[in-house]
Order: sequence, then structure tokens, then C-alpha cells
Amino acid sequence: MSETNELPPLGAIAWADLTVANAPAVRDFYAAVCGWIATDVEMEDYSDYAMSPDGGDPVAGICHARGANTGLPAQWLVYVAVPSLEVSLAACKALGGAVVTPTRDMGSYGRMVVVRDPAGAVMALIERPAKG
Repeated sequence: MSETNELPPLGAIAWADLTVANAPAVRDFYAAVCGWIATDVEMEDYSDYAMSPDGGDPVAGICHARGANTGLPAQWLVYVAVPSLEVSLAACKALGGAVVTPTRDMGSYGRMVVVRDPAGAVMALIERPAKG
């Protein structure tokens, strides 16, 4: 997400990540194919990658399939901004969806969780942090 930590309006796609086993190779693929510039995002003992078209604000992430991302499918995962994870998760479950990952704190970006819809498609929901 951008350095400003601002999300688009509620209900809009706020971010996209791709989680894969060989993140450096996929990073290089998208750098060559899309012209994206990679910036390391330090994790505990490795780096994921923020990808930007011009070295400025990133537009997407390329992540290793380890740590909190273990088990995520190798597909582009969009993050949709919602006002309340609790309300959205209750609606997801009531309408035949499922929670794929535990809710995770993303620091200044808020909290997120991955859900699956009744057809099997996955997406992440992200709730903005409370304004202080």
C-alpha cells in the first residue's frame, strides 16, 4: 500500500498481493513484463516486494508463501476496504462463505482477513485503523 497509508473509499479495491513459493523469480517476471520496480519490504527473516510503476507509490505486492502467508493460493489477492471486519465476516459466514485466515493486524494499515465466497473465490478484507 502507498507510503501515505491511505486506503481508497470503503468498498473499493485497496491493494493486490501475489503470494508464491519463488517470490524473487515472480518479482523479476513482473518487473520485465509490466515494467514494475521492486522495493524490498522487510519481514522477520526475509523480504517481500512492493511493486511500483515508477519507483514511487507501490501498486501491488509480491510475497513469499511463508509465515502468515503460508497456505495462500498462488493467485492475485485483492484487498477490499470495509468499515468493520466483524460485520463483514458475519455476513460472509451467513451467506455461505468461509474465513480462510485468522484476522491479522497490519499496523498502520489496519486489520485484514482472507475470505472465500460460496463459489470458491478468495479475497482479503481490510478494515482501516481507528482514527485517533
